[in-house]
Amino acid sequence: MTTSPSTDVRLPGDPPGGPRAVWVWGIGVAVYFVAITFRTSLGVAGIDAAHRFDINASALSSFSILQLLVYAGMQIPVGLLVDRWGTRRVLMLGILLFTAGQFGFALSSSYGTALAFRALLGCGDAMTFIAVLRLGSRWFPVRRGPVIAQIAALIGMSGNLVTTLVLARVLEAFGWTPTFAGSAAGGLVILLLVAFFLRDHPEGYEPPAVPKGGDGGSGSGGSGYIRRQIGAAWREPGTRAGMWVHFTCQFPGMVFLLLWGMPFLVEAQGLDKGTAGELLTLVVVSNMCCGLVYGQVIARHHTARTPLVLGTVAATALAWAATLAWPGHAPMWLLILLCVVLGACGPGSMIGFDFSRPANPPERHGTASGIVNIGGFTASMTTLFAVGVLLDLTGGNFRIAFAVVFVLQALGLVQFARLRGRAVRRERERIVASRVEAVHVPV
Repeated sequence: MTTSPSTDVRLPGDPPGGPRAVWVWGIGVAVYFVAITFRTSLGVAGIDAAHRFDINASALSSFSILQLLVYAGMQIPVGLLVDRWGTRRVLMLGILLFTAGQFGFALSSSYGTALAFRALLGCGDAMTFIAVLRLGSRWFPVRRGPVIAQIAALIGMSGNLVTTLVLARVLEAFGWTPTFAGSAAGGLVILLLVAFFLRDHPEGYEPPAVPKGGDGGSGSGGSGYIRRQIGAAWREPGTRAGMWVHFTCQFPGMVFLLLWGMPFLVEAQGLDKGTAGELLTLVVVSNMCCGLVYGQVIARHHTARTPLVLGTVAATALAWAATLAWPGHAPMWLLILLCVVLGACGPGSMIGFDFSRPANPPERHGTASGIVNIGGFTASMTTLFAVGVLLDLTGGNFRIAFAVVFVLQALGLVQFARLRGRAVRRERERIVASRVEAVHVPV
């Protein structure tokens, strides 16, 4: 079987898509775009931040570590909120939080204050992507899921282009406070669009109502619902396999873009900031191109998920190994190759959602997506911290510091290999059940 199982079954209640779906979903994706711009803004300002707050590498990495710690810790609560509150309300709350965090970061003059506002930004950022995934699943047919998810990630990642192409130059021209405070205005604009135009689902395609009462003896009220949602999602092998795919694929590219790419290229490879910024832009462009390819391939050939995951991880490991092992400064062609390969990490991590989505019913997609999304951000947070500590301990030896990438990749691959077989068998069982339901439910 080489085609996506979702193309074989027309599920009852499958939304029709269409221009209105593109418009509403586009607003949600625009929120994610702004959140990515705010999230990655520190990536081009890391050296400036170290000077502004007079901090070392470990303290600098704490900005991104705390931001990702909050982000990862919020994934399951946000998934539950999305399933229960709907997309619109969660996105509005997220916009308010990440806009306040970006504006406060602009005005901060002390390390502690800046750290607190970066955490607030991470909290708001955490509310965007899962909500956008759910929005796509409520407005588009199931068979479009892989493509819609990859396009959402692609457009969101283009926020990195704003960071590397625009924000870096604005920062150099106008300084810290005007740059970060000015960018925060984008949050206010997108808040108005969400408030007036975004809807959770098309008319007539409401999701099943979330129970508000007890759970029949296993708890009452909200606590029973939370336990049911998390427990049911976690028991699905596809959810856990997706989490480890996300864990293994995402972090090399994210760590590079979020914080350590610019210092590595400037301090370890001897490039000027302009050239380093162009290479960071290449990572983003590669991410966008790979996202389009991965989404189309998986939509047409469902069995391509595992080869794409393994190929992405192998290419990343080989590119890093060659770069770190090269004596002296790596040649430009190798740095370009590294950045192109790192661009595939984001689309590779999105395949994790293609394992969890068919494993869970629509009313549990938010919770399952939250569990999957924890994987990559946990790995990124761990790597950010380890690289900062190792740089301080070794006097700035990037070869030793970035060796942690191989350790986390090995851990993730072992766990994915352990769960993949069970996930695929369970998915086939659900496909058979869906076909039976499609036959017996009148259209």
